Parts: sequence; C-alpha cells; structure tokens
Amino acid sequence: MEPMNMSYLMLVAVTLVIGLGAQWYVNSQLKKYTHVAIGNGMTGAECARRMLAYYGIHDVQVFRGGPGQDYFDPRSNSVTLSPEAFDGRSITATATACHEVGHACQYAQDYAPMKIRGAIVPAVNLASNAWIFVLMLGIVLVSNNLILAAIVMYAVVVLFQLVTLPVEFNASRRAMVYMGEIGLPAQEQSGAWSVLRACALTYVAAALTSVLQLLWLLNQRQD
Repeated sequence: MEPMNMSYLMLVAVTLVIGLGAQWYVNSQLKKYTHVAIGNGMTGAECARRMLAYYGIHDVQVFRGGPGQDYFDPRSNSVTLSPEAFDGRSITATATACHEVGHACQYAQDYAPMKIRGAIVPAVNLASNAWIFVLMLGIVLVSNNLILAAIVMYAVVVLFQLVTLPVEFNASRRAMVYMGEIGLPAQEQSGAWSVLRACALTYVAAALTSVLQLLWLLNQRQD
C-alpha cells in the first residue's frame, strides 16, 4: 500500500465536495427556517416537553445546552437543546426539539437500531481514534497484518455510521408524525421536514464518505 497516490487525492477531493455541499445545504435550510416563526408560539423546550408528555414519557428532562448542542443522552435519559432550539419559537427550533424527543421515544421503546448503535459505541470510540495510527504503523513496517487490523477497525466505524442512518431517519419520522397529530399547519410541517431532511443529509454524507474511504483501503490492500 502506497502512503499517497492519485486515487487517494481524488478520494479526498470527492469527499471534500460531498462534505462541503451537505454542510452548505444544511446551513441554508437552518438559517431560512430559523427566521420563520412557529404558529403556536411555543419554544423548542416547550414543544419537547409536550411531545414527551403526549407519548407518556415522564422521566426525561429537557436541558438548555451550549451552541450546537442538540442531542438525546441515553446515559442520563435527557434531551439537551442549544439556546436557539431551547428558547427559539421558530420552525427550526420546533423541528430540532421534536427530532431529539424522537430519540427519547426510541430509547423508551427499545428501538433495535438504537440499541445496536449503543452496543458498539465502546468499540467505535477505540477504533475511531486508533485505526489511522495502526494503518501508518503498518505502512512504515510493511506489515499486512497491521494494515488489515486498521481496515477492520475502520470498518467498525463505518458500521456505526451506517447503523446511525435508520436511527436518525426514524427520529425525524417520529417528529413529523407528532407534528401532524397535533395539527401543525401543512406549511409549517413542510418547513420542518425541510430542516430535518437537510440535517439527515449530513449523516448520509458522512456515511458515504466513510464507505468510499473503506473501499479505497480495501482496494489498496488488494493492489
């Protein structure tokens, strides 16, 4: 395996275009609908709490986090929303809050892909930090065994990203179902879907670039 060649430069260029394109689209949709007020006038935090209550989930707390911190933490069984989502009264805030509560619903209902993703987190944490060092060591020492070990480790990372896709898609679907059930106007639902679809694209882009990287590594080993 050569440390650098034209195929790798092409791979870097392709993945860079994919990543930047996805990020541009996400930012444009988030910015657009951050300035569109939600008709019911509720903040993201209020929407999150009402959605939790709607589905009979009473043991999940909703916290105000820092900028960009929008996530569900199964360890503390809590939802954290960024200031924009927590205090915002926009379509973006509502979509974000409902999406994160979608993850809380998955956890409460033992959604299989979420359980699988959670089970491989320890292995992913190790592999994501170590695979590149093992790969470089294998190249320096001309060790096929180390190179194979690095590829296997990276494959674990790719698997995690692939399993993440149905988890994210399902959380967005749950958010949209809830917004439909509470009678959110069709125009606002359309805006929320645009936000969630854009955010999902980042996960698709990450998974695609990782798969391309894995295929490149496998091809290099065969060569």
